[in-house]
Order: sequence, then structure tokens, then C-alpha cells
Amino acid sequence: MTQANSQLTVDDALKILKDYSCLQIKIVDFEADKHKLRQAIQIVSSLCETENIGICADNFQEGFKTLKSYLQALELCEKLEKLPTAPRATPVYIKFNTETMSYYVDHYTGSYRGVLISCQSDNHNLVGTYGHFPLNLFE
Repeated sequence: MTQANSQLTVDDALKILKDYSCLQIKIVDFEADKHKLRQAIQIVSSLCETENIGICADNFQEGFKTLKSYLQALELCEKLEKLPTAPRATPVYIKFNTETMSYYVDHYTGSYRGVLISCQSDNHNLVGTYGHFPLNLFE
């Protein structure tokens, strides 16, 4: 992942995240846009007390890989163990809670694939659910 020299302000980061937080999914087309989106997520996450990360993926392998890449990029978890009982070949929803540093997996029947991040903070400007973000954003 390449890092640009520009630094986003918190207000810039929130504006970028809110641009991706709508009913219609916004596609990240350009590497520069991906970089700004990564930066925005990292800035807001670093200022929050806790987050819930929700991932909808085609299968557990893809979802778990996505979860690990987001957690590593947000510097939240070094090592994460796979659940032995997770469904393997069907679409899944994975929810990770940064307060408990744990996750659960469930079957998912919807068509959406991507990541939502729900931020909790004493700073009310940061509170919200952001996304739809690409599964491979931090790969």
C-alpha cells in the first residue's frame, strides 16, 4: 500500500467517509481515491473508543481475510484465530467488536458484499456507521 504525503484533517476524513455512507454503493475507482479512503478510515478509527466492523462476503475465507486486513490496517489486532465452526462455503456476515476483540459469524442471504464500520465515541461528530467499503480496500 502506497502512502501519499498529504494528511487529511478529521473533518476531511469524516466528509470522505460520509460520501461512502449512503444507500447506493459508491465504487472506488482510482488508487488516489482508495488511498484517501484508507486514510480517512484510519483517522476516524484512531479517534474512536470502539468500533463494530461488519463484513458481508461470499464465504468465510474471503470474509476472514478481509477482517484481518482491516484490523491490521487499523492497528487493532495482531493475531486472530479462525472459528472452527464457521460456515465455509456459503455467504457470511462477520461482526467484529473492538471492545471485546471478538467476532461472530452467521449465514448471510443478502446480495451486498463489503464492509461497514460503526464507530462509537464520546465525540458525537465521530459517531456513526460508515460504508459501504470494498472488501479488498486494505489488501
